[in-house]
Amino acid sequence: MEHVTECLDLLERYKAGHPAVYHVEKLNFRGAGAKKDVYNCTAPFYDDGRWVIAARVEARDSERAHVGFFEEAEGGWQLISRMPFFPLQDPFVAQIGGTLLFGGVWVEYDADGHAAWKTLLYRGKSIRSLNLFFEGPIGMKDLRLAQLPNGLILVLTRPQGTKGGRGKIGYVVLASLSELSIEKVECAPLLEGHFAEEEWGGANEIHPLKNGLAGILGHIARFDDRGGRHYYSMAFTLDPFTGRHSPVEIIATRDDFIEGPAKRPDLQDVVFTGGATRSNGRMTLYAGTSDTEAQRIVIDDPFAKFERIN
Repeated sequence: MEHVTECLDLLERYKAGHPAVYHVEKLNFRGAGAKKDVYNCTAPFYDDGRWVIAARVEARDSERAHVGFFEEAEGGWQLISRMPFFPLQDPFVAQIGGTLLFGGVWVEYDADGHAAWKTLLYRGKSIRSLNLFFEGPIGMKDLRLAQLPNGLILVLTRPQGTKGGRGKIGYVVLASLSELSIEKVECAPLLEGHFAEEEWGGANEIHPLKNGLAGILGHIARFDDRGGRHYYSMAFTLDPFTGRHSPVEIIATRDDFIEGPAKRPDLQDVVFTGGATRSNGRMTLYAGTSDTEAQRIVIDDPFAKFERIN
């Protein structure tokens, strides 16, 4: 077992490094309804000739979410009307073989209010043509995919329970999407050394790097003594073919963003990584804050130092 650095130590290391924040702003979403929160969004992606952000939409006192699609407009992001309806949480997107891959977490509640969830994956040439093609295992969030430069498909998993505890990241490489199966997802080996026993984390977006490594954006989280949740944006790199990976680094905390309301008191210190764009040594990170709002922040690109390594 590799040595694991706990969240609080990673947080201390992050703050000691005096990370630069070049810009931060709340995203202005319009059209979702006056009593709806819009948060946990993707980075912008191109669809049908326009830049679009997918985001989680729900009432403040509810967990019953759906995905809204917002197009760039003057002063913010406007809800696009007459789009497909997806009753999902925490959307994500990727491009594989020239096709849009879209997913999110589907949640069902029983008569006693107990929840069960799984990741659903859709694909199509555009949002309007998306069709369901894979349902992940019950109890697994944060299933993520990306196409590597050589055409292979990297799949990151996040089992919980006997395998994975509160949540750890696994990986498997496939020749094509046709190989994706429940068995391969459930059997994916875990990356050791990332999360302490009572802590957890998951991948949120994969960035293939120029040197063959995969840059992984995600979140790492812990409970405090009072049951409060603390989520931080993190990053690491992975060699998809050997399983070697860098240690987790925190790249943004709630204090780096603008203050705002929280869905519940125990969710005030939450940053949920959505996605990012990279340019000229900097990263624009899109994230949900406190389960009520979406913001973006410009920081030094955490993958740049790894991309320089051959």
